Amino acid sequence: MLTLGLSGGLSFAHEEMYDIPKNFTHDGAAVLVEDGEVVAGIEEERLNRIKHSNKFPIEATRFCLARRGVDIDQVDRIAFYASEEYCNALLGRVRLLTGGALPRVDARTLLAAKLGEGLGRRIDRDRIVFVPHHQAHAASTYLLSGYDDSLIVAIDGSGDFLSGLVAVGTGDRIEVLSTFPEAKSLGNFYVAVISLLGYGVFDEYKVMGLAPYGDPARYRAQMSALYTLLPGGDYEIHRDRVGALAQQIEVRRRGGPFTQQHRDVAASLQEALETIVMHALRHQREVTGKSRLCLAGGVAHNCTMNGKIAYSGLFEGVFVQPAAHDAGCALGAALHVSLAEGALGSRRRLTHVFWGSDVGEDAEIEAELSAWSRFLSHERAADLPGRVADLLASGAAVGWAQGASEFGPRALGHRSILADPRPAANKDLINAMVKKREAYRPFAPSVLEEDARELFELPPGQDDFPFMIFVLKVREDRRSVLGATTHVDGTARVHTVSQKANPRFHGLLKAFKDRTGVPALLNTSFNNNVEPIVDSAHDVVTSFLTTGLHHLAIGDYIATKRDFTWEDVATLALQIPKYVRVDQIRRFVAMDRAATVFELRNTYDAGLRVRVSPDVGEALMRADGSRSIRALLAEAGADDPARARKAVEEIEGLWSQRLVSLRPLGAPRAAAEGDGRWSQRLVSLPPLEV
Repeated sequence: MLTLGLSGGLSFAHEEMYDIPKNFTHDGAAVLVEDGEVVAGIEEERLNRIKHSNKFPIEATRFCLARRGVDIDQVDRIAFYASEEYCNALLGRVRLLTGGALPRVDARTLLAAKLGEGLGRRIDRDRIVFVPHHQAHAASTYLLSGYDDSLIVAIDGSGDFLSGLVAVGTGDRIEVLSTFPEAKSLGNFYVAVISLLGYGVFDEYKVMGLAPYGDPARYRAQMSALYTLLPGGDYEIHRDRVGALAQQIEVRRRGGPFTQQHRDVAASLQEALETIVMHALRHQREVTGKSRLCLAGGVAHNCTMNGKIAYSGLFEGVFVQPAAHDAGCALGAALHVSLAEGALGSRRRLTHVFWGSDVGEDAEIEAELSAWSRFLSHERAADLPGRVADLLASGAAVGWAQGASEFGPRALGHRSILADPRPAANKDLINAMVKKREAYRPFAPSVLEEDARELFELPPGQDDFPFMIFVLKVREDRRSVLGATTHVDGTARVHTVSQKANPRFHGLLKAFKDRTGVPALLNTSFNNNVEPIVDSAHDVVTSFLTTGLHHLAIGDYIATKRDFTWEDVATLALQIPKYVRVDQIRRFVAMDRAATVFELRNTYDAGLRVRVSPDVGEALMRADGSRSIRALLAEAGADDPARARKAVEEIEGLWSQRLVSLRPLGAPRAAAEGDGRWSQRLVSLPPLEV
């Protein structure tokens, strides 16, 4: 039995749906499950290149079908990650917010129509199954835990008018015991408080990283006023009191400096979250008698909380779904339906999530690298792990792209940026050359599974932490050895690597250990600060060329940047991504003067406006991916060398922000790239087939 699980929004990448709140439709994904086994899975963001994509997962769906070599007509069930009632209510809200721009249509019809349009055929509505959101979360963790008996807890912001559930798993059966209403949402509680720190949705992990720099006692009383612990593991959240806390601190503006006040608020918030969760878990452990725990939901990405649970001794084993956020609901929905249809198969413990796009065979990689010969040199390495280990030991930062991409938010050794974990300065080096992020945020260590206990204080009875989702203690005598990956509180977000699940990355770690005596590397996701983790070979090369990375290891090849000029960049073909639009506007630029200006906007963030020069704007209006920047500028009348150079340098800056796409002439386009000119203001929906 083939089941396709889906999560995500209502519009395609080129369509605008600004009025749908991101917390309803973020993290789109598709997962194809065959008789209970995952055969393909990828987040839509990896393909359409929109972080936390709130778009319909059509590219992800196409990928899953292609990887299995099947047509949509061969899929038995299409599982969506929310209840039908909730989806219909959401559509009603969207129709109201858009002033009726969305046709009056039910969720089942719309889902069949969107999928049908994207795949070019009619979809049978009866094959669609709506899976309650938190039941999808629950299935995603329990059915892949390897446990036959477990407590299951899903905690997030919201979904299906709820914010979580408690269930028990016994054999192949999941029984829901209770649910949490939105009023008790720990995810929304966390976001409400971090707004005082200049952060919002998707920034929760940043505050988790900031918390160890603060003293939770300073605002413990004020934070305690925001919740009440009740008997029976219950609790109440008082979000209406967050304003009172705002009166007692200096609210940080986004991008502003951090004060000790902000650090202390982060610490007290993290403590509050852990207090509430442990209060609920202790009660459920007692009343259910379950000695194992399965966690999912966005709050389960709080790795510090997970570590505290693992160390608490409350449970003999703790399994956290590595894609605990809403993308994991695509996986859970497919598994839930497979279970209901009696087609689950075996329930082995999840050992890896390498279900995405392959970076390519040797010939494909060679072709991609050769196309960029003006910009980089490359060679095939007979001993790639050994060569890369030498580079890392000598102080280089290396982009590492191998095999199939990871499902979920973590780079687990297939799409990673790597560095020597020993010098503390390497943390600042990676931040400066690639991430451009807050300096306080830690990087994770990847370690040989067999050597993990030498470096970390692992909880009793568990030696493998393959998904980088637990913060654990670094042994005190090894913290200086892991200077770049040990956080200020002596912890690290540990990623253990087994030879069986990830042989090539294991081989690299072993080679680095042979040279340095240290069986670990600094590992962070291969992307810059404005893009999702890289997926294709083209993504890999683009990220490499627009960051300060020293070397690239892709497949069996090692690449190094050449010194290239603006004239080299001018030879590249210019393309507008599907999610970008160019607006040409006549507006006043001074009290007494109007002018024509060009702005770049996108289809998912109404607040984004990037002004570009007239020369660049004219070039972008003509860009269709088939002509070079130089040719487009010449057409726009900017063929004077000084003027052309300025425009090319501006385009290169837009490239680093992923607002334009560049590639050598004649190279194939990526899925995220459009057909050139596109300017549209209204919501666009296709005719619906009912």
